[in-house]
Amino acid sequence: MSSYLAGEPNPSPFVISSDDRSRHSSRVIGIVGGVGPYAGLDLQRKLLEQTVAAGDQDHLPVIAISWPGPIPDRTEYLLGRVAENPAGALLEQLRLLARAGAGIAAIPCNTAHAPAIFDIIRAGVAEFVPPLRLLHMIDETAVHLKIHHPTLTTVGVLSTTGAWRARLYPAALESLGYRAVVPDEAMQKAFVHPAIYDPGYGIKATGAVTARARADLTQAIAALREQGAEAILLGCTELPLAFLGRAYEGIPLIDSTLVLARALIRAADPQRLKPW
Repeated sequence: MSSYLAGEPNPSPFVISSDDRSRHSSRVIGIVGGVGPYAGLDLQRKLLEQTVAAGDQDHLPVIAISWPGPIPDRTEYLLGRVAENPAGALLEQLRLLARAGAGIAAIPCNTAHAPAIFDIIRAGVAEFVPPLRLLHMIDETAVHLKIHHPTLTTVGVLSTTGAWRARLYPAALESLGYRAVVPDEAMQKAFVHPAIYDPGYGIKATGAVTARARADLTQAIAALREQGAEAILLGCTELPLAFLGRAYEGIPLIDSTLVLARALIRAADPQRLKPW
């Protein structure tokens, strides 16, 4: 019989005293996983794949919340179709993660990083006690490009219409000296956004990459290549589900979810990060 069952103090590693909390939480990763739910799972999978581990016990601790119901759609808010800012619900879920012991966190939704949403979240997180370090997905991806693709000059960006209209990635990339190209309005509305959102064949709705969704996205990639794109940045966390490799027909693909997974590992325990 274990000592716990015998009535002695519980030795569980999940019971963290206040004295040890900061030491433990600095390595605990928190994920707001419901934006969207499949993208949250993709981030968790990539965390595992990018961690140096010989067994279960070598993996980093992760606390994930997938509670999408209270969070308004980010694009619908940015387009003025819903009045409630998603920042409030996202902030509350980050607060839950911090209270559960997370010391580092991320939101695997590029569109949620629009300043109208993320600035409110960042200000709220700054007041958390104990503190929570919140990574910025757009900034991490832009820095990744600069480090790992220093010779690129022109980057094509695929994203939701909310991120497209807010120019999240073009603004970040242009500040680092890149030329960013995006679909024109007709392509964005007819092909890119429906591949993500369409209730019949979109990745969010179906939880799968349908033939039509992939065909729409490949057509958009072709259009960006015609504009001079030397790489394609998958700037919506549903898009990497459609392209599993690091390249498509010879053009590099920049997976923002993969970048975020590696940034979380680096922040938690850099020795556990696999080489690129």
